[in-house]
Amino acid sequence: MNKTVLITGATSGIGLACARKFAANGDRLILTGRDQQRLDDIQKELADKGTEVTTLAFDIRDREKAGQCIGNLPEEWQRIDVLVNNAGLALGLEPEYEGDINDWETMIDTNIKGLLTMTRLIVPGMVERDCGHVINIGSVAGDAAYAGGNVYCATKAAVKALTDGLRIDVAHSAVRVTNLKPGLVETNFSNVRFHGDKARAANVYLGIKPLTGNDIADVAVYAANAPAHVQIAEVLILATHQASGSVIIRK
Repeated sequence: MNKTVLITGATSGIGLACARKFAANGDRLILTGRDQQRLDDIQKELADKGTEVTTLAFDIRDREKAGQCIGNLPEEWQRIDVLVNNAGLALGLEPEYEGDINDWETMIDTNIKGLLTMTRLIVPGMVERDCGHVINIGSVAGDAAYAGGNVYCATKAAVKALTDGLRIDVAHSAVRVTNLKPGLVETNFSNVRFHGDKARAANVYLGIKPLTGNDIADVAVYAANAPAHVQIAEVLILATHQASGSVIIRK
């Protein structure tokens, strides 16, 4: 049966890849992001291929606006079967004692509080219907800190703990909860982390074939379409020559 899938941070990277993969699977989509024009372009792209899409433009850090957007969805869009909590970012790679406090707040407000906001808004309906699936995009960075990763790693460790906690909290229902933990994925991620320094961002992927957004989206679609009695709780997805968050063999 086709599902209604809500994807946060859907205008680029893993979020956009998830939108395209779930569309190809025959699902209909609610896409969120901050850039309405970009959302409109993606909506047209997918609609031209026969996918039903609605868009919501808001910053995941704005709890009030998020609540308004979800609350004002037309009745036919209110049953959300799959929530992909994808919106997130890393900023900076400085030692913790030299970090930018504004960067810290942005990461915490986006990666942790934004995820919590969407979970709080959508999961009660899933529990009431006794059906649904939450897919959180975590990171290998949540397993162990790496040099300069400090606060970003902490936010992704929080994603793991929040995902595990939610899975416990909904275990009495048929709602499933998944944590996907990518390693090196070549998206706009590093360009954002280094505040637009494209040369520095490119160096992250030198000497290794990184994952793509499509690789992660493939796993998300698989998890969402596993048999009802199967819960893909957690998946660590690494490039072949990446062994952990800090062990990368470059050739």
